[in-house]
Amino acid sequence: MDGMGLSRKQRHLFKHYLAGVLLGVSGFCIGSPANALIPYVYEPSAIELKGASLGIARTAAQLLKLGQPKEAARFAKLAVRLQPEDERLWSVLAEAQLRNNQLDAASQSLARAKQLNPNKAGLWFAEASLALRASRPADAVTLLERGIEIDPKNAAAYFDLGNARIMQSKLPLALKAFEKATALKPTFWEALNNQCIVLYEMNKTDEAISRWRRVLNINRNAEPMLALAAALNQVQAGNPESLQLAKTALANDPNYVSPQHQKEQLWGAKLRMATSKLLANPGLQTAVERADANADASNSN
Repeated sequence: MDGMGLSRKQRHLFKHYLAGVLLGVSGFCIGSPANALIPYVYEPSAIELKGASLGIARTAAQLLKLGQPKEAARFAKLAVRLQPEDERLWSVLAEAQLRNNQLDAASQSLARAKQLNPNKAGLWFAEASLALRASRPADAVTLLERGIEIDPKNAAAYFDLGNARIMQSKLPLALKAFEKATALKPTFWEALNNQCIVLYEMNKTDEAISRWRRVLNINRNAEPMLALAAALNQVQAGNPESLQLAKTALANDPNYVSPQHQKEQLWGAKLRMATSKLLANPGLQTAVERADANADASNSN
């Protein structure tokens, strides 16, 4: 890495895109009797600037794919300087800033992109995701509803809307949003799983169990597996199916042993309590101890 923090390959790309764009010496003039050589500054056309900025933004996007968000942010910032009226470049910059955990800066970049193109639903949805990450569900709801007006068939937007409603403790509205998501995309198991989480908190245990079984028919993910195990154990303590499901779930994703991780996944208090009772079963002691040892430190109790 050099002083700019770019690798040799990245420096090559940087020079390639900037060649003939910023400052270029394209000739000399004889200006004084002493025959002094005076370079002149080349002023690129709007078309050249646009082409260069898009190329640099593509490089930023590629760096994001390669897991190099700091380098990507440098390129993206340069791209928006060259072409500040293109909302696509601001979107790339926002993504790079998000990957660098610069949430405020990412929000500002998305706001700028929305000013340039307020009819692009994805920009509203992206800003809503930032609001959710910052625990601002009311703002997220407003942004999502505006985006849904533009793109009413976006299943992921309804999923995020449901999550925002859970954060607001508005469970019937959350259930409605999650059901809209699966109506648009029947295989959207995450939305179906969250329906179950809401139903369980609403004391509709039988319906939650029925839908969790549907989830597992789509994807045998650790989250619905452990949640179903907890619900089944609540109905009949220590039944063999719940114990086997719990063992498999903890082996697949030990983080779910942590109540804090469960809470971060928007599990309600009733489901977390039911899970705590399940994991206290002596038959799960070894599985629980192994999960505690293998869970991420950030998800410890």
